[in-house]
Amino acid sequence: MPEANVLVETVRFDSSGTRQIAPRGRTTALLQDRRDDIEAAISEASAIIQDSVTKVEDKAGWRVSSIEAKFGLTLAAEAGVILSKASAEASFEVTVTIERG
Repeated sequence: MPEANVLVETVRFDSSGTRQIAPRGRTTALLQDRRDDIEAAISEASAIIQDSVTKVEDKAGWRVSSIEAKFGLTLAAEAGVILSKASAEASFEVTVTIERG
């Protein structure tokens, strides 16, 4: 079976770090070429979430039983990955389930 070339959209940032929305600021890259950047971003976000949960103590018989996190990634054209932005705020959603022990 031939290897598929999956392309992802990348965006350019101007010198102040602002994402360019114009078509000329959009490029593509092979998904496999961005693997290291994507894995690093997911690992870092996951570590932050896990570290946060370990700081939550059980209270009055209640404990965190599960956590779900959703976040978007934007691939920068030059290098790196950032959390996807919605206006000026990062798009990041966390759902925590707490149950009686």
